[in-house]
Amino acid sequence: MNKKIIALAVAAAAFGTSVSAVELYNKDGSTFKVGGHVSMGVTDSEQTHATVDSRSPRINFEATQDVGNGFTATAKAEWAMNMLDGGDNTFTTRLGQVGLSHDVYGSVVGGTQWAPYYDAAGVADLPIAFANDFIYDNHGALGTGRGDAMVTYRNGLELGNAGNLNLGLGWQSGNEITDGDNTLYNTDVRTQAVLGYDVAGFGVNYAYNTGNVSDTASFNQTATSHLVSAKYGTYGKGLYVAGVYAMNDYMNSGNNGQLLEDTKAYEAILAYGLSNSLNLSVNYEAVKNDGDTMGAGYKGETMYATTAIQAEYDVNSRLRAYAGYEFDLEGTGQYKDDNTRNNIWTAGIRFYL
Repeated sequence: MNKKIIALAVAAAAFGTSVSAVELYNKDGSTFKVGGHVSMGVTDSEQTHATVDSRSPRINFEATQDVGNGFTATAKAEWAMNMLDGGDNTFTTRLGQVGLSHDVYGSVVGGTQWAPYYDAAGVADLPIAFANDFIYDNHGALGTGRGDAMVTYRNGLELGNAGNLNLGLGWQSGNEITDGDNTLYNTDVRTQAVLGYDVAGFGVNYAYNTGNVSDTASFNQTATSHLVSAKYGTYGKGLYVAGVYAMNDYMNSGNNGQLLEDTKAYEAILAYGLSNSLNLSVNYEAVKNDGDTMGAGYKGETMYATTAIQAEYDVNSRLRAYAGYEFDLEGTGQYKDDNTRNNIWTAGIRFYL
């Protein structure tokens, strides 16, 4: 097994961003880095006035320690930063994890972390402005994005000219799905498994995620997702194409936070990165409700659909300008009647720490 493969798998969060960190210490097998990014821009839409916003600002600290016999201990903490609302909480937890990795035996990590499921689901979650939304529906409790209270195992196998095979496993203890201060659902133990194969620039993945969810009344169901994805190329360097398809039971929520019995989710991106660092992309996302949870007028209808055209440009190695326009393609059936079309544009700049 190659250590680079573990690094690629564990750093799933790097899919849609430039990885930037400053190494402050490196001595006697110990390292310490500080990283993250801050963004500032302006967003306007058909339904709101123009506002100043910040796209997912964060700061992180990462330490490693060589513990001998090929093992490396790792620790990482990351916080989202409140850049705009004075007086509110400044930091909220995004990541908090401790792990142990080995070139042959793989890596074990415990804590709040990017889930193995995201290794497969995140292949289209790339642009700064508009990217994948359905992944983040209750993602902490369900382990689809950054999984809360999770233990993971990842490993990879080099097959020479035949490519690379990657495996990820995850286990979560119970969590809560909340709406503000109200607990809507409780999750039981959850498990997930991911298998990926990469060769000659192509990659295919399958992810499975399952576990019970219940409320305080009579609701007790198994929330399950089967997801497949494929990609070609490297985002930001020439041609990049990727697509994601998920078949979900009680994984996505309706407008009132109610978990939906049966949904299908789609995401696709086509991007091209020029040699001058200008990266152009177009993406599409839709979620369809195939279950009976919402009643007549909702079954078999598209909950929402969007497509966006975007551009990103590296002013230098630490500054990236971005702009995008997202077209609201609207839902169908009762979903269209319940919502008003809302096209959105945004532009700003990201500073990598």
